[in-house]
Amino acid sequence: MRHLILAAALALAAAPALPQPAWADDDAVRKLVADYEAWWLGDDPVTAGNLGVRAALSKLADVTPAADARRKAALTAFQARARAIPDAGLSETAKLNRDLLAWTLESRLGYLGFDQARIQISSDGSFFDTLGYLAASTPIRTADDARAWADRLEAGAKDWRDNTENTRRGVKTRFTQPRSTVEAVIRQVGGMVAVPVDQDPLLRPLAKLPEAMGSADRAAVRARAVRAVEAIRVEQRAFLKFLETEYLPAARPGLGVRSAPGGEAYYRFVVRDHTTTNMTPEQIHALGVSEVARIRAEMDVAMKEAGWTGDLAGFIATLRKDPKFYATSREDLLEKASEIAKRLDDKLPGYFGTLPRLPYGVRPVPKELEQGYTTGRYWGGSPTNGVAGGYMVNTYALDQRGLHELPALTAHEAVPGHHLQIALAQEMPETPAFRRESYYTAFGEGWGLYSERLAGEMGIYRTPYERFGQLSYEMWRACRLVADTGIHWMGWSLDQARACFTDNTALSPLNIEVELARYVSWPGQALAYKIGERKYVELRGKAKTALGDKFDIRRFHDAVLLAGPLPMDILEARIGAWIVAEQNR
Repeated sequence: MRHLILAAALALAAAPALPQPAWADDDAVRKLVADYEAWWLGDDPVTAGNLGVRAALSKLADVTPAADARRKAALTAFQARARAIPDAGLSETAKLNRDLLAWTLESRLGYLGFDQARIQISSDGSFFDTLGYLAASTPIRTADDARAWADRLEAGAKDWRDNTENTRRGVKTRFTQPRSTVEAVIRQVGGMVAVPVDQDPLLRPLAKLPEAMGSADRAAVRARAVRAVEAIRVEQRAFLKFLETEYLPAARPGLGVRSAPGGEAYYRFVVRDHTTTNMTPEQIHALGVSEVARIRAEMDVAMKEAGWTGDLAGFIATLRKDPKFYATSREDLLEKASEIAKRLDDKLPGYFGTLPRLPYGVRPVPKELEQGYTTGRYWGGSPTNGVAGGYMVNTYALDQRGLHELPALTAHEAVPGHHLQIALAQEMPETPAFRRESYYTAFGEGWGLYSERLAGEMGIYRTPYERFGQLSYEMWRACRLVADTGIHWMGWSLDQARACFTDNTALSPLNIEVELARYVSWPGQALAYKIGERKYVELRGKAKTALGDKFDIRRFHDAVLLAGPLPMDILEARIGAWIVAEQNR
């Protein structure tokens, strides 16, 4: 199993500063990685385009069953090659590359084995958001850029059509989402269909075209794009009709994925994949209950610091109704988020030896997404294409966006959270591209939650209310352990899952409902945050105990981040090797 790699081999993942010998035996790994990346970037034009492959910018991936069959054959062949490379004679770097590629291959083959393409729709987004995200992050600087975007839009109708057929296969195999998720997706797609073609967000990249193109060329590209969006609209309407007439009646009766055919095995798989551990659903649920009790005690302390003498419910009610805890306008919310982000930027050099060059912006969630979107998110940038990272702030329903939670949100989504971690990984030219672009959920989301804690050490939480907001956010992630396993493994109702959040967090009612819908439609993903964060805290504690006065927080954070994303067991071995190296330094 990908996350049960021999400890002796993992211990060789030494600190990043140590030079590596050029072993001749590494050639097999180098060739394997090069062959895999050539195949992968040819198969995934969205990632390839983000990495600067110009020819890929005009394409979308092939999502047909035939393409998946070809993927399975290719991935299986790569997996056999990886397994055939012995440890003997490999450098530390080559072993790490081989092991991480083996992990990646097993994960991808696992999703193909469950025919993940038939269950792509979710309340949190799906294939139908891909072009929208690309539209928000595609710069048009040249005539070739403009033509490539028009080409990509022309591929959009087929993408919708093929994904509709994949989703129809979910109906035929009775592996569907529950009614509540389907209704949410119907609302999302219905909103897309209602937008006039000439106002469609997919046309935004072409709003301002290079003057060098000439007026005739600009008009021709825009005309092509409009025709492409009209063709997409036809497929959107067909998909909407399919959802209403075929999929909704076939929605699975149970809320949890365990009630679907093969759902038990699927849930066990996604739990392993997202957490990169062997924890069982029962163990994760018990951990969640324990963490809820621990964090609740810390929340009581913060309330007393705020001068509150009543109970938690009363304190939360005050936070929800007092106007001082809410922005007065969309611009006000963005400005407050930006100010917090700059304070965090100011503290980074004291906690990190290496910082990314790529900046990030503070942006509103696009209005076409905001109503059912999470309260904040990070959109990755592209150093190659000249696109900054994006800390996306949801400015919809201001009375649901408590300012006492904004510092924790900013630390998670911007810095030292997702932007810092992801941008650093993007800026590692000597690291294989597949590693730079990997996203192990426990590593990435665990780092985001750890960053919320770290922001407290940086002095970002300036009032007991903001400290309580951070604890409420941590409680939110503890309740995820309880709710996700409750829904998908224990057969809980939505009311049972909701209780943990309403009884223990200060999250707004809208945020709670959006999050619950996300957990229902995306099994297992919500588990990664707390499990990953606990591992970071554990490893830091081990390092401080072992190193004493030699412990340097900046060097520790570099050791954690400068190999790029890792499964948590490989990260643990890496930090163990780093501790030994630091003791001998």
